[in-house]
Amino acid sequence: MLDDSTAAASPASWPAAYPEGYAVVDVETTGLARDDRIVSAAVYQLDVHGRVEDSWYTLVNPERDPGPVWIHGLTSEVLADAPLFKEVAADFADRLAGRVLVAHNAAFDWSMIAREYARAGIEAPVRQRLCTIALSKELGLPLPNHKLESLAAHYGVVQQRAHHALDDARVLAEAFQPSLHHAAQAGLRLPLLACQPLTEWSDGPSAASARIGYQPSYRSSSWRPSRRLPPCPYPNPGRYEPGGQLVQGMRVAFSGDTSIDRELLEDRTVEAGLHVSGSVSRLTSLLVTNDPGSPTGKVTKARAFRTPVVDEAAFVQLLSHVTPAP
Repeated sequence: MLDDSTAAASPASWPAAYPEGYAVVDVETTGLARDDRIVSAAVYQLDVHGRVEDSWYTLVNPERDPGPVWIHGLTSEVLADAPLFKEVAADFADRLAGRVLVAHNAAFDWSMIAREYARAGIEAPVRQRLCTIALSKELGLPLPNHKLESLAAHYGVVQQRAHHALDDARVLAEAFQPSLHHAAQAGLRLPLLACQPLTEWSDGPSAASARIGYQPSYRSSSWRPSRRLPPCPYPNPGRYEPGGQLVQGMRVAFSGDTSIDRELLEDRTVEAGLHVSGSVSRLTSLLVTNDPGSPTGKVTKARAFRTPVVDEAAFVQLLSHVTPAP
């Protein structure tokens, strides 16, 4: 159980760069696709030292089939009288505002939250997130895998109702508190990533997904459904020259959140005759990121390879004037 017992382990001087508060979040959903929805959400509010200040839980009517009932246990009958997301959006926002969102596989939880707020026509009050998977890697914890139950077992946290949003959030909060203190004692920089609210999205399968290789799965190691984009028909003409134009065949990689739904942006990139790359190498022509200071692998490699980097807004402008392949 979370208490003040770890306060004795606090470093004499808490790192000044650490956030002032955290919102430990878990959402259960109907699946991973564009039209999937949140069916329940929970938040544990923690202070600067990871101590609990408040907790909150709600069911959410997804306005569609509830998806994997055998996982989250929420049937259509249970959810029929639950509030719509737009009806709980303000309460949810109050518990997120001014805090770093903490989740296990945070890219997934944030993506679902960002999409729900976009549907509701409201901007989610989240500017940074912290993934406890990334934090456990930074700490070098001796875990057999990066599942929540393994992190919980490492700290002796007992799970009571797996895949119940409130209990999952509690378990994560109890495991996050000692992780936070270990990081502070080591003077470790927390692996914080910027959150970019969605301004353009789609609730249907992307064009590329509809064409080929779309293989949705629930809660895989990455939040995104796996998909194979069609091969680029043009040879790679080399690196993008800052101030110049994109040329068909260039290899473009994306890192971090984008205000245009990632798959929509990837589809437009493919349609312009460019190659979407899932990684950064010496052959990458351009990296697109709204957070060039982030510690992600792609950004780190781009620095090492001196790969040109532009933000999303600049890239969208470049997409409108792609030079045909020679």
